Amino acid sequence: MIDSPRDLFLKCREYRDSYDARAQGFYPYFRSIEGTRGNHVICGGEEKIMIGSNNYLGLAHDPRVVEAACQATREYGSGCTGSRLLNGSLRIHEELEEALAAFLDREAVLLFSTGFFANQGALSALTEEGDVILCDRENHASIIDGCAFAPAKLIPFRHNAPESLENRLKRVDPAAGRLLAVDGVFSMSGDLVNLPPMVEIAKKHHCRVYVDEAHSLGVLGPNGRGSVHHFGLNKEVDVVMGTFSKSLGSMGGFIAGDGEMIEYLRHRARCLIFTASLAPAVTGGVLKALQIMQEEPERLDALWRNTRKMHEGFLSMGFKIGTTKSPIVPILIGSERGSFQFAQRLFEEGVFATPAIYPAVKYGEAIVRTSYMATHSEEDLNRVLEVFGKLAKELGTFDDPAYANPGRRKNVFDFRLSEQGREAAVRNNPGTNP
Repeated sequence: MIDSPRDLFLKCREYRDSYDARAQGFYPYFRSIEGTRGNHVICGGEEKIMIGSNNYLGLAHDPRVVEAACQATREYGSGCTGSRLLNGSLRIHEELEEALAAFLDREAVLLFSTGFFANQGALSALTEEGDVILCDRENHASIIDGCAFAPAKLIPFRHNAPESLENRLKRVDPAAGRLLAVDGVFSMSGDLVNLPPMVEIAKKHHCRVYVDEAHSLGVLGPNGRGSVHHFGLNKEVDVVMGTFSKSLGSMGGFIAGDGEMIEYLRHRARCLIFTASLAPAVTGGVLKALQIMQEEPERLDALWRNTRKMHEGFLSMGFKIGTTKSPIVPILIGSERGSFQFAQRLFEEGVFATPAIYPAVKYGEAIVRTSYMATHSEEDLNRVLEVFGKLAKELGTFDDPAYANPGRRKNVFDFRLSEQGREAAVRNNPGTNP
């Protein structure tokens, strides 16, 4: 007798996690934003201070960027309706690639429809079966998923630990091609990559170096050129990846490197070949944002002035913000339930931020992730600090055992996310082993 086939949609009917969170009044995701006023957003008719955005330089709503997007739409239409390989390669795409290559001092650049696709396309096309990708345990999910698509073997190493990287490289098959992939700034912790010793180790072991500048472009280095330029390692890093959805205020991504590599990716990266190219509005807006970023360095100065204020402000109140060295400021809460509750109360007090739980962070180390912009006013930032201080007392955050001893126990909330899967395998149990 043949058993009935498994119903693929059974898991959908049994899924209750988000429903349970809503029922408890803590669901923090997919909040509808009805409008934007500078650094504030309108939700449910009420104005909130936005500290959950990666719009670091405040360019997403700059009228010059908006007008450039509109002008590109008038000139080229609303979309390309095809891939770059076929009918979707516009002169404005080439202008942006040329401008980025000059800005980053690279031979060539290739645009992708999203930053996620840039990582997926490059990592899967540049590696072959038998190769290895050395991956920091806190790398963004787009790198981890890009490794999943790649034929190479994924080898995780301890976060920001050059000695762990070297121990891993020593065990690699001598004949294997090898690639080190790291974030310039890590998206949850705000850590700056420990790049100089990693590059030295990589070169010693004939390992190519790939740096994702998503959260460091527009934030670090001269004129915001990113972490690679911040460390003066542009000649030593083989591949630079970046996105337009943070400092450049739009969407999309790119890969930068030597001309031969970019030419290869143009004809081998499947998510470039089989995906419609960037919309003209996006491309035109990013071109203008890149120009403004270079012409107005005071934006970068303002970003770091605000960043220092928030680092010092949170620390002075007793909050744990980890080892962040960037405008990303993670506020440790500990328990998932506590982080959801804190985020909900922030929202009710007029501050828009979201919690991050496993697998974005380790079990028992749930955070409220905050990030800051060059255009936040002193009044905005003072109000944010005031609300955080008020809620820490109201909710007993500092007295919670989950805050005092983060990671000592697993959470019991909430979404009950599965421990299985590739991302969990990378992030779990970093321990002290190499």
